[in-house]
Amino acid sequence: MSISASQLAERRRKRTRARLLKVSKLRPRLSVYRSSRHIYVQVIDDTAGCTLTQASSKDKAFKGSTGSNVEAASEVGKLVAERATAIGIKSVVFDRGSYIFHGRVKALAESAREGGLNF
Repeated sequence: MSISASQLAERRRKRTRARLLKVSKLRPRLSVYRSSRHIYVQVIDDTAGCTLTQASSKDKAFKGSTGSNVEAASEVGKLVAERATAIGIKSVVFDRGSYIFHGRVKALAESAREGGLNF
């Protein structure tokens, strides 16, 4: 029996989330979703079950021409860090989902760190 790619991604996502939920009771979770055209990021409070802030390459504040490259991900990371520090969040837990820490996901994380978020 073969396992589909979406089932493997779901397994990776659950495995990553299980490790993070132990720590995210103390800090909000910075969750990343990456599509073929855009990149989205949310700061989520798991205890209250609500999104505190978000940013994406579809936002009006986004200044890049395309949302599917490393430069766009870097800009979205800066944007979410700016919004999170504006509401008083300095420390988060990084949730990469089922994506490997490489390319756009890594660029987003590094620019969020440069923007003032600790994780």
